[in-house]
Amino acid sequence: MGRRNTHTREELREIALQAAEDLVKAHGLTGLSARKVVNRIGYTVGSLYMVFNSIDDLIVQMNERTLDQLYEMLAASVAGQLSAATAIRALAQTYITFALTQTHRWLAVYQHRLPKGQTVPDSFTEKVTRMFELVQQQLTLLCPRRQPEEVALAARALWSGVHGICILGFDQKLEIAGGRSIQEVTGSLLDNYLAGFTYLAIRSNQ
Repeated sequence: MGRRNTHTREELREIALQAAEDLVKAHGLTGLSARKVVNRIGYTVGSLYMVFNSIDDLIVQMNERTLDQLYEMLAASVAGQLSAATAIRALAQTYITFALTQTHRWLAVYQHRLPKGQTVPDSFTEKVTRMFELVQQQLTLLCPRRQPEEVALAARALWSGVHGICILGFDQKLEIAGGRSIQEVTGSLLDNYLAGFTYLAIRSNQ
């Protein structure tokens, strides 16, 4: 690490975000603080707050990087898939794999709460929305006659289900409920939801 004041503003932003990610990977979001970040990078808290508005701003930007990485993995997972149903299953499996291998970073996206009166920036919302759009695209291919608002709602419902299964799996609630694995329960959700979504689309067009 360079000595203090040897980095540009953008370089300081990058090394601070990397330090924050490393702390979260090792200790979870509760293990992150401004003091711990600057101790790693050799700067003062004052210097850190010349780049970030607050520790919450740093966390939001860190979480946006996590969302970018997750999106890239999800987008790559659907490339070359032979069917929309297979692509949706690939998206779910990629999401689960990320949650299992980058657990603390993944959880930080959902655990972080901004102070009362603050809202997440548009850039954060856009990064979440484009992940849902990957699911929407495949659901549209699966049922092209469905209305866009139906597809958008279905994408959120389906992905909320996959996310909930991950959370329950981490909390070991699925074991209590019968010892089923995350992958097994997710497979059942996808099989039944996609079958019902497709069937209702066919009936509505008869």
